[in-house]
Amino acid sequence: MSGVRVLVGTRKGAFILTADGKREKWNVSGPHFAGWEIYHAKGSTLDPNRVYVSQTSGWFGQVIQRSDDGGKTWFQPGTPPGEETGPGGTPKGESNKFVYDVSPKTGKPLTTHQFYDGTQHPWEFKRVWHLEPSLTEPDTVFAGVEDAALFKSKDGGKTWSELSGLRGHGTGPKWQPGAGGMCLHTVILDPSDPKRIYIAISAAGAFRTDDGGATWKPINKGLRSLYIPDPTAEVGHCVHHVAMNPKRPGVLFMQKHWDVMRSYNAVDSWTEVSGNLPTDFGFVIDVHAHQPETIYVVPIKSDSEHFVPDGKLRVYRSKTGGNEWEELTKGLPQQNCYVNVLRDAMAVDSLDDCGVYFGTSGGQVYASSNGGDTWSAIVHDLPGVLSVEVQTLK
Repeated sequence: MSGVRVLVGTRKGAFILTADGKREKWNVSGPHFAGWEIYHAKGSTLDPNRVYVSQTSGWFGQVIQRSDDGGKTWFQPGTPPGEETGPGGTPKGESNKFVYDVSPKTGKPLTTHQFYDGTQHPWEFKRVWHLEPSLTEPDTVFAGVEDAALFKSKDGGKTWSELSGLRGHGTGPKWQPGAGGMCLHTVILDPSDPKRIYIAISAAGAFRTDDGGATWKPINKGLRSLYIPDPTAEVGHCVHHVAMNPKRPGVLFMQKHWDVMRSYNAVDSWTEVSGNLPTDFGFVIDVHAHQPETIYVVPIKSDSEHFVPDGKLRVYRSKTGGNEWEELTKGLPQQNCYVNVLRDAMAVDSLDDCGVYFGTSGGQVYASSNGGDTWSAIVHDLPGVLSVEVQTLK
């Protein structure tokens, strides 16, 4: 029987939740890397037993972990066998070195970016926000990092090199951190074209490459942002997350700082589809596995009050690509609930009855085995959830 593996990154470790195809009884494994912030955990579609984890700490820095047995055991892919890591598992191997490219002519930084005070500031690596294994090459994986850049490994995470055409294409000096930093948090690989990649940055906007990362272009036409000097600028928009159904590449949905947006043309332009949502602020957005016009968001009260409105945890679903929205509440707390759902904390499985999963800042992971009609909590009391990903297992 088919099953699912839910990979949960939290502020104090990673957890792995597994169930059979009925999704009624769950086994909980963890915490893995207890005490560390796990910004993201993602499994490969080519080898479900291959799982990557971004493990980070203000004390010890960034660590990439990999499992080749579905999360039973882990290792740092760039650390030679038998070599001890530092105290507390601090990184020593090549897998944990993310070095920004410099100008080949001058040897100086490729570019600078705008800082909070408007001055130019050098790029400084802080952490990996998102890991995205290749759809076609089993040992290739991409990493979106802060300060915003895209890195690529061709050896299963042992070594990393920057796809520096993104930072160097011309608008880098106009990028500026959002409230949570300047992070590249979304990486979408086009299954119909292995050279096409979409990425999103807070607070710069969305970008696309059609040549595997050598050159990039901003794809922000139609976005409006009230808090920048030019509301329709080419870059500078605070994109929170972008989602795509892999069966319909080129159609994307975006949760922006204040709007839900849709593009039907590989993001040559965006259209607002916030419609009748109670608030158009939020972080997370995802698409049903089999119904490409069915999308899910969790509205948040405001950019200063990062919790659900009215103390009610509600998922909103649109079956019309965002034209109309319905409130989904069955099984979710409807009073005295003040949690947030972060940008990478929702995922869907690909079973016949599509499952939808999301995690909250209060440590709950909720699941629906019927596309959102009803919900139940898999776990209640984890540390605050940073990311949720799902593997559908055969």
